[in-house]
Amino acid sequence: MLTGWIGEWLNLLLRWAHLVIGAAWIGASFYFNWLNQHVRPPEGGAVAGLKGELWAVHGGAFYRVHKIDGAPEQLPSTLHWFKYEAYFTWVTGVLLLAATYWANARAYMLDTSSTALSPAAAVGVGVATLVVGWVVYDGLCRTLARRPTALALVGFAATTVLAWGLSQVLSDRAAYIHVGAMLGTCMAANVFFVIIPGQRAMVDAMVKGEAADVARGEAGALRSLHNNYLTFPVLFIMVSNHYPVTWGHPYNWALLAAISLFAIAIRHWQNLRGRGEDQRWLLAVGVLGILATAGVSRWPSAAVSLPAADGGDAVSMVEVQQIVARRCLTCHATRPTFEGLPEAPKGLVLESPEDIRRVAAQIHAQTIATQVMPLGNVTQMTEEERARLGQWLEATLAR
Repeated sequence: MLTGWIGEWLNLLLRWAHLVIGAAWIGASFYFNWLNQHVRPPEGGAVAGLKGELWAVHGGAFYRVHKIDGAPEQLPSTLHWFKYEAYFTWVTGVLLLAATYWANARAYMLDTSSTALSPAAAVGVGVATLVVGWVVYDGLCRTLARRPTALALVGFAATTVLAWGLSQVLSDRAAYIHVGAMLGTCMAANVFFVIIPGQRAMVDAMVKGEAADVARGEAGALRSLHNNYLTFPVLFIMVSNHYPVTWGHPYNWALLAAISLFAIAIRHWQNLRGRGEDQRWLLAVGVLGILATAGVSRWPSAAVSLPAADGGDAVSMVEVQQIVARRCLTCHATRPTFEGLPEAPKGLVLESPEDIRRVAAQIHAQTIATQVMPLGNVTQMTEEERARLGQWLEATLAR
C-alpha cells in the first residue's frame, strides 16, 4: 500500500482520470442516445438506404447527420468507434476502488461493530461482487432477452437484494460504492463483450458481402439501452459517497433502491420526450419521488437510536476530550497513528477543546446523527460514549 505524498498524488490522479474519462463516456452515451431519439425521416421524402436525418447548429456551424438503414455499400476510409471511453472509465474506476477501499480495507470496508470479516475477506466480497454481478446480469439478459419488462424487474430486485446483503457484511460506505462499481462493471462489460463485438461482426459481414447477424444487433441494442438507464443511478452512488446522509442511514439500501427507481423514471421521460412523447407525469413522479425520499430519510423515527445519557448529568469538556482521544485522535491528530494515514482526513484535527468546539456541528452530523464515524467504528466507540458525546454536542449547539 502506497502511503505519504506518493499515495495521495496517486489517488488524486486516479480520481482526476476517472472523472475526465467517465465524463467523455457518459457524454458520448447521452449524445448518441439523444441523436438516435431525434433522427427524423428526410423532409424531402423517403430516400433509399436512408433511415433518417438530423440538422443541428453548434459552435457557429451547421451539421447534417444521416442515419443509414443497415450498412453502407462501402465503408468510409475513417470509421470512428466509441469504446475506449468505456474501457478506461472502468479501468481507472477499479484502480481507484482498489487504492482507496481494498488497500485500506480495515478502515474503509469493515464495520467492526457488526461484522467479523477479516480485511482480506472483505476485499474478496468486493471483488466477487463485480465478477458475480456481471455473470448473473449477463445470464439474465440471455435468458430474458425477449421479455424486457421481466428482465428489468428481476434486475432491479436483484440489485436491491445485493445492496441489502452488502450492507450486512461491509461498512455502509463500502456497500454503496460496491453496488455502484458492480453496475459500472456491467455497463463497461456490455460494451466490451456484447456491443462492440456485435458491431465488429456487422462490419466484417458487410466487408464480406454477407448479411449481418440480426440477433447480435438486437442484443447490442438491448445492452446499450440498459447502459442508458443505469447511468443516473451509478452517478448518484458516486456522488453520494461524499454524503453520509445517504449511505449512513439505517435503511440505506432502501433509499438507494428508491432514488434509483425515480432517477430511472426521469431518464425514461427524457427518452420518450426525444421520440416526441412528452409524458410529463414521469418527470413529476421522478422529481417528487426523490424529494419525498430525501424527506423520509430525515424523519426522526428513522434516526439512529442512542441510549439515554445516564442520570442526565452534564458532560464536561474533560470527558469529551477523553472520548475523542480514545476514539478519534488515531486519525484526527496532527500526526495520525492510524496505518497508512499521513495526515488528518480533510485536515480536521481534534486535539484541543477549541478544535472540538469549532467543528461541533460537523462532529454531531458524522458521529451522532448518522454514526458513520469513526469510520467502520474501527476504534470501537461504545453506545454509551456516543450518548455522552451527543449530550454535550447538543447542549453546545443549542447555546
